[in-house]
Amino acid sequence: MIARVFEDKRSLSNAAAEQASAAVSSAILDRGRARIIVATGTSQLDFLDALTNTKNIDWQQVEMFHLDEYVGLPLNHPASFRKYLLERLIHKVGITRYHLLDGNGDPTEAVRRVGEALRSAPVDVAFAGIGENGHLAFNDPPADFQTEDAYLVVTLDEACRRQQVGEGWFADISEVPRQAISMSVRQILKSKEIIAVVPDARKAQAVKLCFEGEISPMTPASILRTHPATTLYLDRESASLLSPATLTAFAGSG
Repeated sequence: MIARVFEDKRSLSNAAAEQASAAVSSAILDRGRARIIVATGTSQLDFLDALTNTKNIDWQQVEMFHLDEYVGLPLNHPASFRKYLLERLIHKVGITRYHLLDGNGDPTEAVRRVGEALRSAPVDVAFAGIGENGHLAFNDPPADFQTEDAYLVVTLDEACRRQQVGEGWFADISEVPRQAISMSVRQILKSKEIIAVVPDARKAQAVKLCFEGEISPMTPASILRTHPATTLYLDRESASLLSPATLTAFAGSG
């Protein structure tokens, strides 16, 4: 795992988008198509904006998979991740092959259908974030590090649900769904490359545990240390609790 630290969220996002664009374009050049996993949330906004403004990706050759989605939330809700992806990526660049998780229908059917499509071929690059509680996708602590299922229905912990309120997606924690569909940890790790975009001071403690704590289901994102091609993009605020020794060990400051 590599850590790259930038002065601010914008420069972090631009650099992450540059690496993402290269990974997608390389897959298309090699095999005629690219398969990607896309994260959502406030932390990904600038990154997706930068990525969708790059000019060298043939988006018609990209197949996109959904990382996670709330159970019981309609498509037109402001916090719907399907709505987020349709507006900020799919419709913006014209992706025609995409697999969204319909958490407002039968979540078991969504898990089966999208999971089968996902497992049909390798994923070239996954875009991810890290939650304030250290979650990876919606795998809150203690995360399931063992299941081989591509997706699972999970129960969200209070810290995760409060984060969604703090980011402005919901007015009150009572409005935040208690369950979600999440890509499993093992499935994420099967991606050839992982690009994690993790800005802001509120993520600093989770980032510290990811790099310096034990690799444990209690700090789900720590599992990224076991992946051979993961790059974490941090800004000065999210990296503020990392020791100089850690930054040196995971060399890659920008």
